[in-house]
Amino acid sequence: MPLATTRRAGLVDQVIDQLRTAVTQGEWPIGERIPTEAELVDQLGVGRNTVREAVRALAHTGLLEVRQGDGTYVRATSEVSGAIRRLCGSELREVLQVRRTLEVEGARLAAAERTDDEVAELWALLSRRETELRDGRWEDFARTDAEFHCAVVRAGHNRLLTELYRGLTEVITASVAATSSITPGAEHVPEIGHEGLARAIAEQDAERAAAEACGFLDELLQRIEPS
Repeated sequence: MPLATTRRAGLVDQVIDQLRTAVTQGEWPIGERIPTEAELVDQLGVGRNTVREAVRALAHTGLLEVRQGDGTYVRATSEVSGAIRRLCGSELREVLQVRRTLEVEGARLAAAERTDDEVAELWALLSRRETELRDGRWEDFARTDAEFHCAVVRAGHNRLLTELYRGLTEVITASVAATSSITPGAEHVPEIGHEGLARAIAEQDAERAAAEACGFLDELLQRIEPS
């Protein structure tokens, strides 16, 4: 896939999009070194700093790996799989602990403040999540599960909490995939459902909603504790 010269506005974002597309469409396979910075500058028609910033951003998501003195290599085919490669052990435990802190209060607020439309959205997301789980579409499943939890927090109508939670979308999605039984190579364990959480929110039972949110996150934390 030839890279196109970019427009002036949003140059870094445009370069990120083009590099991401080259990776996800297999133009640059996993383990392959991408073109040098000078080559990218020439192909894209942008400055070195723009290319450098775009590569740095994709390295942060786990798609690329910069090896000093050697070049930049493709590390994963999507942000989710790239994040999973980085998210493990104590880091995964910390993410789950932060999720528990935010999601328990988010569930409590959602039960008190949710609208009928927001309840309908939760059930729709759970239905989609179940279909993706059944079909083994693990990346779609991880994204939908993370979207469900974001919708729960959003239903609490606390803008600051919602913004804090939204800022963690990448690592939350990665934590879902990393703890899921449909992640390739993962040991099979019973999948944790969220019907009880959605039902508690629908019935406006704040304490039960908080307990449901705390319960499944505690179970995930127990799963990853070293034996």
